[in-house]
Amino acid sequence: MPLDTWVIYFVSCVGLSLSPGPNGLLALTHGVLHGSRRALFTISGGALGFVIVIALCMFGIGALIKSSVVWLSVLKWVGGAYLVWLGIQVWRSPPMATSAHTGGVVASSWSLFRQGTLASITNPKVLLFFSAFLPQFLDPQNSLMHQFVIMAATFVITEFFAEFILASAASRIRPWLERAGRGFNRACGGIFMAIGVALPIRA
Repeated sequence: MPLDTWVIYFVSCVGLSLSPGPNGLLALTHGVLHGSRRALFTISGGALGFVIVIALCMFGIGALIKSSVVWLSVLKWVGGAYLVWLGIQVWRSPPMATSAHTGGVVASSWSLFRQGTLASITNPKVLLFFSAFLPQFLDPQNSLMHQFVIMAATFVITEFFAEFILASAASRIRPWLERAGRGFNRACGGIFMAIGVALPIRA
């Protein structure tokens, strides 16, 4: 990939990483509930999910799903249902004052990783976006695998740092948010559920 093309792609990835989405909200929520270090499992899971989605899009499966009304509809409803379920889990989480390692329910590292992965791979908007976005930077004369490695690595690293900064910032303001008790959990859970309900209709 030529350097000038990569720079444009990188700038686009930065803009995409800074835009609000389910994975960013999940990183923020877990940064508050579990701390920035444990949120790394969530962010890493999301990164894996994005690699999978980029691979699907670049190697044609994403275009196939995009062209199939049935498969796209299934993906929309699965993604929406998962976000609603995730919202319910966040809504029902213990208050932050007790959800640390002081007697509250502590989510496992695998659970956080799994939530991050599923949040990215079950979002049909991510599939649709990358199916339209990535071809703008592909060079048919060069190796597709080589371009996949560069483009996937660039986006994932950018997204990883953006989400970690968000989780770290959220973790720092935890003392203020603890005063809200379950209010923060219910606000974030409500947002997840609203996105999940709207996703099959608007995606």
